[in-house]
Amino acid sequence: MPKAGIITVVGKPNAGKSTLLNRIVGEKLSIVSAKPQSTRNRIVGIHTTGDVQMILLDTPGLLNPKYALQETMRRAALSAIHEADVVLYLVDGTEGSVPALVDVARLDRPVAAPVIVAINKVDALTRGQRESLAELQPDALFISATTGDGVEPLLARLSALLPDSAFLYPDDEISTQTVRFFASELVRETALEQLDDEVPYSVACEIEEFRESQSPVYIRAVLHVERDSQKQILIGAGGQRVRAIGQTARQKIEAFLGSRVYLDLWVKVLPNWRRNTHALQRFGYSLPEDRSP
Repeated sequence: MPKAGIITVVGKPNAGKSTLLNRIVGEKLSIVSAKPQSTRNRIVGIHTTGDVQMILLDTPGLLNPKYALQETMRRAALSAIHEADVVLYLVDGTEGSVPALVDVARLDRPVAAPVIVAINKVDALTRGQRESLAELQPDALFISATTGDGVEPLLARLSALLPDSAFLYPDDEISTQTVRFFASELVRETALEQLDDEVPYSVACEIEEFRESQSPVYIRAVLHVERDSQKQILIGAGGQRVRAIGQTARQKIEAFLGSRVYLDLWVKVLPNWRRNTHALQRFGYSLPEDRSP
């Protein structure tokens, strides 16, 4: 009997969840950045091998929300936990501790699904650090999402916990999200890479037009920021910064699509969008019912 089910990957910001999802799926689905809180939505990756299909949900880092956008991020993570057949709790081993998931997620009761603890970034740990962490969490698996060390044993343990089920998706699918979504994320990832620390959290990317039927594929994308000063930083002297972002993002999208792309990139100010429920819904974020306009 085949196995199939949902594995929700959770953890604090910068634990390496997106890197792990990309490694397991074998395709760059989730943007990766050294800056925390880069994942804002849950990203769906589908990994099918043999008679096992894993529906992997990469979630925003668990944090104490300070404004509406972070509330939507926390909501996405908690919703994914409740949907899971198995929860993979990823811990950054370089932090030297393994806090309980219930505490990190601020849950009022234990998670219903089985929880597997994986301590990531083992490649950055000394033998002594690894032994100390093993004492704190004897059942944890040690992995490196970057190098792949320990990932196969982790997949084997996760597979064993999935329910008997027919596959939920065709075995050649790798995600349920649209190409437009991934194009938007690749543009935002490039902005994260090229901007100073104070600006990236104020950047949202919206795809206003996507003409896949023509060659090159035409994509009109808008980077939204909250203030005029941020817009000037994003554009750069003589437009150099936004041109550099556009060129790099275009190359990433071309690699993802496997076809030529014309990226028409703009920058606009949308004041205070991270705290504006109308703006958040426009950008596709799910709000709690009591915060909906």
